Amino acid sequence: QVQLQESGPGLVKPSQTLSLTCTVSGGSIATNYYYWSWIRQPPGKGLEWIGYIYYSGSTTYSPSLKSRTSISRDTSKNQGTLQLNSVTPEDTAVYYCAGGAGFADYWGQGTQVTVSS
Repeated sequence: QVQLQESGPGLVKPSQTLSLTCTVSGGSIATNYYYWSWIRQPPGKGLEWIGYIYYSGSTTYSPSLKSRTSISRDTSKNQGTLQLNSVTPEDTAVYYCAGGAGFADYWGQGTQVTVSS
């Protein structure tokens, strides 16, 4: 069974870069036709899709976050990464990685990131 685990700093200062890692176990991040997404949920709000990296390595981002977002992967480590630049307190959220052929069949437990000085 595929399992996902997010990791990274829980506190980031405004204007800095948020960097998170998603470690995949029980499967390969290079599995054909799988999407690997990043999704977040700000406090008191609904889920917001950030973007994904496809099994081919191509990426697609939310238009509202595209200018600040980079999603990549390291197939040798079976990990995906999210970088969000120039963060503000509005980027405070629980961040999830999700994956699967059905876009988000598998989810990590999420990691809280707070943007504050």
